[in-house]
Amino acid sequence: MTQFSNKYDLEERTAIFGRDIICLCKSINPNHIIKPIIGQLIRSATSIGANYMEANGASSKKDFANKIYICKKETQETKHWLRMLSYSIEDSNQKTKIKELWQECQQLTLIFQKITSSLKN
Repeated sequence: MTQFSNKYDLEERTAIFGRDIICLCKSINPNHIIKPIIGQLIRSATSIGANYMEANGASSKKDFANKIYICKKETQETKHWLRMLSYSIEDSNQKTKIKELWQECQQLTLIFQKITSSLKN
């Protein structure tokens, strides 16, 4: 299971999440069905951290809000690709890891949703 030393350090948390997705994908033997799913999953999962880094360097509140909204959208897309990957593999250990990563991604979705909501007030 993924361990986080500080649940509130989103920069580190999103980087670790992206790393864990990459490690999972490297452990899977790709076939013609799985290969495009892995590509999409890696793109969306690693984009979360990249967009969060951009949000931290935003030039305005509007720019910050937009980048955080993109982070939230990327977490939602990542959850979709994790589900599709789970449907495509047989290995129960990998399915367990996918479930753990999906749960972490759900937490990230809720965090980015909360940030987005608080910016509207």
